[in-house]
Amino acid sequence: MFKMIIMKRSIQSILIAGLALATTLHVHAQKADQVFKASGSPVNPKVPISWNKYYDHAGITDICKKIAAAHPELCKLESIGKSYQGRDLWCLTISDFKKGDAIRKPAMYIDGNIHSNEVQGAEFALYTAWYLTESFGDTKFIQELLADKTFYIVPTINPDARDNFFHEPNTASTPRSGLIPVDNDRDGLVDEDGYDDLDGDGNIVMMRRKNPNGRWKQDPKDPRKMIQVGPEEKGDYELLGLEGIDNDGDGLVNEDGYTFEYDPNRDWGWGWQPNYIQNGAYKYPFSLPENRAVMDFVMKHPNIAAAQSYHNSGGMILRGPGGQEDVGTYNATDVRVYDVLGKKGEELLPGYRYLVVYKDLYSAYGGELDWFYGGRGVYTFSNELWTSYLMFNKNRDEEDPSNDPSYQFDRYLLFKDAFVEWHEFNHPQYGKIEIGGFKKNFGRMHPGFLMESDAHRNMSFSIFHCFQTPKLSVDSVSEKDLGDGLREITAVISNERLIPTHASQDLKFKIERPDLITLSGIKVLAGMVVENRDLNITTEQPVNPQTIEVANIPGQGYVTVRWIVQGTGKYTISVDSRKGGIVTKTK
Repeated sequence: MFKMIIMKRSIQSILIAGLALATTLHVHAQKADQVFKASGSPVNPKVPISWNKYYDHAGITDICKKIAAAHPELCKLESIGKSYQGRDLWCLTISDFKKGDAIRKPAMYIDGNIHSNEVQGAEFALYTAWYLTESFGDTKFIQELLADKTFYIVPTINPDARDNFFHEPNTASTPRSGLIPVDNDRDGLVDEDGYDDLDGDGNIVMMRRKNPNGRWKQDPKDPRKMIQVGPEEKGDYELLGLEGIDNDGDGLVNEDGYTFEYDPNRDWGWGWQPNYIQNGAYKYPFSLPENRAVMDFVMKHPNIAAAQSYHNSGGMILRGPGGQEDVGTYNATDVRVYDVLGKKGEELLPGYRYLVVYKDLYSAYGGELDWFYGGRGVYTFSNELWTSYLMFNKNRDEEDPSNDPSYQFDRYLLFKDAFVEWHEFNHPQYGKIEIGGFKKNFGRMHPGFLMESDAHRNMSFSIFHCFQTPKLSVDSVSEKDLGDGLREITAVISNERLIPTHASQDLKFKIERPDLITLSGIKVLAGMVVENRDLNITTEQPVNPQTIEVANIPGQGYVTVRWIVQGTGKYTISVDSRKGGIVTKTK
């Protein structure tokens, strides 16, 4: 007995020591001298985050707070509003706060996850915030970028439905939109025929039943895959659809399900159409609290000159218009800007294609993409994340179109982790059936090992876009003595980057005020815009001549202004542009 007690205590001591060691190993971060920097990545981040998994709203909240706490000189966290169910819509403002006012710098807005099952946009947006803050210390380009620019990053603008997608049984395609269930079969009951997770595994997959006259059979190359038989061939199975039960006794399964009467990306105030024209439209533009919160934020931040929203899937870099009727809105000048950005995106994102929504996909009205450009004059893209190209670095058109790479990818790279193997279930209406199919986390979502790579590439596209927002300078100043104590001061204001201070849509509707170029410190008698310096053609501004209003400073171009002044001494030329920032020069 005594020996047994000693043995038990020894085992307990070993277990306690092992637990203490494990705890110690878990608590302490990696030492700086134990790691070697891989190019292009933070080597020892203040906020270690694993980018091979997905986070619900609580997880996103935690990450946002950690980034803001670790980098107060670069990041500020705020809630821009509440979701329908009261969750915070978090926004991370990223900029070098020691160098200028963030709201006066040209800015880029980024959001993700407007559709509940299009989740990885939140992680990609968060990765951008994390990378910018963690790379700032040792990456000169990021330092220069955040000295000049501001990023507004809202990881998810549909947190309610995001959590529903994660925590409730769903397919890869449901729920798509919001949280308002509808009676699709019009029997007076809502959700009585919703999807049923028959085996309680958290996934809604397919049901099949053996039938000697069925039209389906197992693929001999991979028995997990069902293929349709030929016209003179008998199958072994019939497909019964997704997991579900006919709860209301009308002979139909899943006719209510997780379907919703609105689509948050048909709720924006540009080109909006009612539901009978545009399926998914809700009551009126910005009738959803999440979209209204984004609209309010954007309206209060006129420095936003570029925007990016993240969706899935298909590997696309989309620009508007959503509807053919809006083709004229995107004029040739702005399309040239879009084309340069979009084609660079194709280089940075292997397997992604730069496309126009209405022309290359379908007509869609009331979308976020069109409101940002049409309503605010902001150059905006919507990236459809994830493409099957990333599975084997091959385009589908390079292979047999009937050869779905998903099964091979799951077999050899995911080790069948993405598939629920077919297994028997006793269905209350159908009797003995089999349940199986791909899980909800596969098909539209990145597998873990591919997430960080694609997040980085998409971030690089956003950084390139933001980098091309206006960068102004007082390029040159010249003086000419006119006699009688009068001087002529001529200044050239240049824009080094691709994007102008006002998009054509902005100029057309006068969305933002003109750019203001002010001469101070000396008496100004007259002010004018120089239309042609060689021919001395000018347009005088008779009122308030010291501050000349310029409609636009073009991308990779310049404007020339001139003042007639009296007296001598130092003077300052300042440029104040909503989307171009503030620059000054003293002579």
